[in-house]
Amino acid sequence: MINHFCKKPLWECSQTLAAVAQGRQPADLVIKGAKLVNVCTAEIQEDIDIAIAEGRIAYIGSADHCIGEATEVIDAQGSYVSPAFLDGHIHVESSMMGAGEYARAVIPHGTAGIYWDPHEICNVLGLEGVKVMMEDAARTPLKAMVTTPSCVPAVPGFEDTGSFVGPAEVAESMTWDGVVGLGEMMNFVGVVNGTDHAHGELAETLKADKVITGHYSIPETDRGLNSYIASGVRCCHESTRAEDVLAKIRLGQYAQLRYGSAWHDLPVLAKAITERKVDTRFVNLISDDTHPHTLVKDGHLDHVLRVAVECGIDVIQAIQMLTINVATCFRMDNELGSITPGKCADIVFLDGLDTLNVTRTIIDGTVVAQDGKPLFDYEPFKFPEWVTHSVHLGRQITPESFAVPAPDGAKDSVKVRTIEIIPGKVGTFETHVGLPIVDGKLESDLSQDVLKTFVFERHHETGTFGVGFSKGFGIKCGAMASTVAHDAHNLLVVGTNDEDMALAANTLAECGGGMVVVAKGEVLGLVELPIAGLMNDLNAQEMSEKVHALENTWEKIGCTMPSPFMTMALIPLACLPELRLTNRGLVDCTTFQFVDLEV
Repeated sequence: MINHFCKKPLWECSQTLAAVAQGRQPADLVIKGAKLVNVCTAEIQEDIDIAIAEGRIAYIGSADHCIGEATEVIDAQGSYVSPAFLDGHIHVESSMMGAGEYARAVIPHGTAGIYWDPHEICNVLGLEGVKVMMEDAARTPLKAMVTTPSCVPAVPGFEDTGSFVGPAEVAESMTWDGVVGLGEMMNFVGVVNGTDHAHGELAETLKADKVITGHYSIPETDRGLNSYIASGVRCCHESTRAEDVLAKIRLGQYAQLRYGSAWHDLPVLAKAITERKVDTRFVNLISDDTHPHTLVKDGHLDHVLRVAVECGIDVIQAIQMLTINVATCFRMDNELGSITPGKCADIVFLDGLDTLNVTRTIIDGTVVAQDGKPLFDYEPFKFPEWVTHSVHLGRQITPESFAVPAPDGAKDSVKVRTIEIIPGKVGTFETHVGLPIVDGKLESDLSQDVLKTFVFERHHETGTFGVGFSKGFGIKCGAMASTVAHDAHNLLVVGTNDEDMALAANTLAECGGGMVVVAKGEVLGLVELPIAGLMNDLNAQEMSEKVHALENTWEKIGCTMPSPFMTMALIPLACLPELRLTNRGLVDCTTFQFVDLEV
């Protein structure tokens, strides 16, 4: 695979690198006296110099012969140096910032490259929206390597999105310089059942000799998993049990252990490694979805690294899982992922292997961040107007819009299917709850922690909507709404009463999308996300303050779970077990059939 993400291709600078290594030509930069984390041999090498030219590593050893009059020299003073970190699966949109501001937030934490799946904006605005985000990212040093969204919609036939991606669109995108593979194939049902649509997308990726990334979210690890991997899916981030990790790596699939703002799977998944003696070359660490508050408060991949070590994973193995393992997964280890001659000079300085704090980040031989601050800047990105006006409901939302009539013939109560959320997890349970009938209607029941839940189509003014109930948020009053509602990103509203639900929905319609909490007719917290209803153009600190303030309003109305909006945002995602709600209705995600609200 041709790498379009280094400063210069190797064939243009191989002679220069050879001359620098021999001392015939001075290096551009030399790092002196470092403790090298060698991810190739899993060892620490003491007192190592690194000579860099043309953005690539030319020599490792004692580099006095590489230093000329114009050579910049950095005295590492015994600091540990590691390959810069690579995130093997990330959705930039979950940071609620544009790609440019996201780069400014993560590079100081040692992240040099991301393999990102922009399927959030693609579901709203199609591949043209992806191109806009790529333009924003291209202004930064971050190696933003795109995996084309594969599931737009996530599961065909179960929801209405703003766009569509099929085999023809995938084939066209594979010709783009910035695309390195196919985004997470959430339609694992289509893969294992052999549908033309799913396998057509896989085929176009394989014909382009690029990598297919996966999403296999069920606990079946026999025939289904084998058929999924046999179809060419190289990695998967949807493990929720240690046995899922073992099954995948035993079959040669890269298991990507996730630790994001809301999805805290890593402590459980780490047991696949810490409780067994297995080779970890097929294991990556990834963040998947990270809120701005997490980026500002805890960090990015450096935070994931620290959590991995706290879980008992050896520190050098954990660094391999963020560097060479990721590069190898994407078949780019000939260019990225190690500090070895010829590779891109993407390097992080760590103050110690116990604290793992990043003090300096180098990308393509240039220091781009130091002491937690980015050293690059640019003008704010100008988003086209069609990107910032994406909420089109096609209906007036009033309190009456949230009426749920009781079924004909029902008397005192009705047993309904309810989506029970699991704090810190992506899965849900289908639970059956008896709801009393009040004036011929079904209402939220706070005594059982059951809330009305609606999803309104917001892309093509169809006026369609789905009705259900959710359980587990713990709120005592008010309502919440969001246009961040995976993956179709329709308008999601959850609440205790119709009036507050209407206020929440209309607040977002007026501001072009976002996330809101209301109670007793008052807006308590609002994060405006006018960019596709998913992002804002503010920086990480400003977005962190907004999101943190919003999470505080959740606490005011009774919810104390981590990153509750992330958990709520998965209610419509019809590729995750067990029960979900889209604008077309309730979906049983174990049988992939629509089901009635009434049991």
